[in-house]
Amino acid sequence: MTDRKDQLAANLARVEERIASACAAAGRRRDEVTLIVVTKTYPASDVRILHELGVRHVAENRDQDAAPKAAACADLSLTWHFVGQLQTNKVRSVASYANVVQSVDRAKLVTALSAAAVREGRELGCLIQVALDAESGERGDRGGVAPDGIEELAAAVETSPGLRLDGLMTVAPLAGPFAGRQRAAFDRLMEFSSRLRENHPAANMVSAGMSADLEEAVAAGATHVRVGTAVLGVRPRLG
Repeated sequence: MTDRKDQLAANLARVEERIASACAAAGRRRDEVTLIVVTKTYPASDVRILHELGVRHVAENRDQDAAPKAAACADLSLTWHFVGQLQTNKVRSVASYANVVQSVDRAKLVTALSAAAVREGRELGCLIQVALDAESGERGDRGGVAPDGIEELAAAVETSPGLRLDGLMTVAPLAGPFAGRQRAAFDRLMEFSSRLRENHPAANMVSAGMSADLEEAVAAGATHVRVGTAVLGVRPRLG
């Protein structure tokens, strides 16, 4: 366990240095960017070590992994983010432990999340996931609503009991005009964020950037970066 703690501490220090350098280069304060460690495929013991090392935001993308992990770490002061594509039949479970759902991309999901949050007596933060590779009315290959659907979904979240509109999220697209152009993708997301805040000033969270492109996200203005591999190591292949 000591070896694992040393390994995670060293990885975390390297990621912290990258974020700090990116903030300095962009003329931003380090405290403007929150690190979310994506712990998918890794055990609850790693989450406990990360907490010891000062991590307070963790993310998961599959409820079947996240639910038992969150239960095993319920005594820790952690903010749990759900970042994967979410099916409505998993919403009730996710609403029992997640603090923020970053992958809200359709009205049916908003309705289900609201009902589950009210049932649980909790408030759920919601990010609208934006698909920069989606045409009008479509969803992206990796989830997300087309840009022209942002405002309608945002209004639905804001008027739904138990939900709080926190902002926007994107995953750098693998296809379309922004494929391989992460900085341009994140700049576009920031444009959408500015527009969103005209009607929803409190929705100022922008989640973008992962292990390979966190610098581009910080440069664009992201408030949260989602880093997994760079902290936890290369993920084991799922069978």
